[in-house]
Amino acid sequence: MDCSRACGNKAVLKRPKSGHKLCKECFFEAFEDEIHFTITEAKLFRPGSTVAVAASGGKDSTVLAYVLKQLNKKYNYNLKFVLLSIDEGITGYRDDSLETVKQNRDDYEMPLKVLSYKDLYGWTMDEIVSEIGKKNNCTFCGVFRRQALDRGAHLLKVDYLATGHNADDIAETVLMNILRGDLARLSRCTSIITDSGDGIPRVKPLKYAYEKEIVMYAYFKKLVYFSTECTFSPNAYRGHARVLLKDLEKLDPSVIMNIIHSGESLKVNKTSKMPTQQNCTRCGYVSSQDICKACILLEGLNTGQPTLGIGKSSKVKKALAENENKNCCGGKGNCNNVKS
Repeated sequence: MDCSRACGNKAVLKRPKSGHKLCKECFFEAFEDEIHFTITEAKLFRPGSTVAVAASGGKDSTVLAYVLKQLNKKYNYNLKFVLLSIDEGITGYRDDSLETVKQNRDDYEMPLKVLSYKDLYGWTMDEIVSEIGKKNNCTFCGVFRRQALDRGAHLLKVDYLATGHNADDIAETVLMNILRGDLARLSRCTSIITDSGDGIPRVKPLKYAYEKEIVMYAYFKKLVYFSTECTFSPNAYRGHARVLLKDLEKLDPSVIMNIIHSGESLKVNKTSKMPTQQNCTRCGYVSSQDICKACILLEGLNTGQPTLGIGKSSKVKKALAENENKNCCGGKGNCNNVKS
């Protein structure tokens, strides 16, 4: 087949997103131009800023780092980049993928900062899973990872944190929130820019890039990335949304973008509101409640109640109050200083 752009070259792929048959060079140009359009249209970066790229070594973060470097040079964004990686402490997975991140560091000439769960929280994911089992491990990892990235961005004093969330990821999150009845989060999960409250916005330059095209871009560019799935992820709830999305995509590839646009435009009832952001009374980081989710989960782990942060909020508050009571006034258990 000839390239749809009539460049005279033979096509090597058919884009799932548009159906166009393109040669490698035309595909590279189209893919990069779309990301450039996303960046400029949404005004993701201010010139002269420093951007931390959340780097896991996987296809998304590897392509993100590579493309940002290329576009920065081509369009003179005047940005500085640093790679920020989180070591969750998963043997046979994260320890191997960090070697890929180090290769990205050398290939793209970007400094690298690695933060570990062990240093930040005193626990590795291997230790957490041995304590709680595999049923709710992704809850712990997701909460800790989000806060760890915020901590890392704050430590590096960057202006933006860029993540590799692609169109498939966002469509999956929309489906998950609908299936859970969590409509208040639809606008946030589809936002291309979010602010956790610490003044460092998170941006998603790959928001409209299909996962399949990211894989093809990495393949044809011969980029080095880590492709092994997390050993604990098969039990994640997200996996059910992913299977549903892939089945729908087989029928109509445009379903991914349609779901994203639906999430963006869906009018949510005014009674469905996101919690007000404040600072955690324990760690001081941004939270939607008095004690952040990370501190609650840590409280459970450190007190032998690993499921503390998994249950209903009323039960969590009661357990936290009891724990504070036990640890106050010599552990007599009758302290009047504990808030109800």
